[in-house]
Amino acid sequence: MNTYEKARQYVYRHARPVDLARWQYHFEGGSRENVLHALSFYQNEDGGFGHGLEADNLNPASSPITTLTAADILEEIGMDDAAHPIIQGMLRYLNSGDSFDREHNQWLNTIPTNNDYPHACWWGYDGKDDFRYNPTAGLAAFILRYADPASALWAKGLEIAKEAVNWFLAGNGNGERHVVGCFLPLYDALKQHAPDATDLSAFAAALREQVYASITQETEKWAVEYVTKPSAFRITPESAFYADNADAARYECRFIREMQSEDGSWPITWQWWNDYKEYTLCAAWWRAVFCIENMLYLRAYEPLKK
Repeated sequence: MNTYEKARQYVYRHARPVDLARWQYHFEGGSRENVLHALSFYQNEDGGFGHGLEADNLNPASSPITTLTAADILEEIGMDDAAHPIIQGMLRYLNSGDSFDREHNQWLNTIPTNNDYPHACWWGYDGKDDFRYNPTAGLAAFILRYADPASALWAKGLEIAKEAVNWFLAGNGNGERHVVGCFLPLYDALKQHAPDATDLSAFAAALREQVYASITQETEKWAVEYVTKPSAFRITPESAFYADNADAARYECRFIREMQSEDGSWPITWQWWNDYKEYTLCAAWWRAVFCIENMLYLRAYEPLKK
């Protein structure tokens, strides 16, 4: 049985409905509407997302980080209908001021009610926030992409975007994967919807530098540590980041094949570092997500053998 078929079997046996719909969309001619339908069950009445869509945090309440997870899925499936109820709900949530720190002009990374439900230790709320634009930069990108350009929300999104870029260009970010990852959609959104708002050439140069710094070039660490690999930034031969990371990117294709488990999944390289038994279930969900991401990555380099 080949790599693809083993991954497919794992997805069908263990994935959540939303991830099964994503798999079918990418590899089996499934519809975007099926992904949206499955995704809608994670959305709350306030328009935000919760219910463990971010699989390391089972808080059912809406949170900025889980709403960004939904935004990433919408981008992944090429959703361009700003009038869709899911997107309009998300814009309503972002406009509400919920979990938004006005002093820093950023959304919170963690929220108090996380502590009431099973979660990884890093999603626990302690009353502090480092305000490093995760998830704010990604949410600003969502606003620029989907909000009415004449609206106060779009103006707010642009204001936040400018502040975020200035922060990034000042040398912040420190090559931290999840922070840098929020700036990639922001660059694309600014380039498409507000190209004169910032110095895009300087922003692009900083992104190249930070993406390279984020990726662990010592490939011997990949199997034993929580590291960042080229696939985290979807680095394919068509990517602006490919030239800087070509060796690591090509090596990852081989690494994916070599590291696949007998059940078709890939190992989880993190723990929750607490006593919540739900980690076992959530790890199985993450393995299904890895199946999708790894097959998309391999497909970008060569046709999948089905």
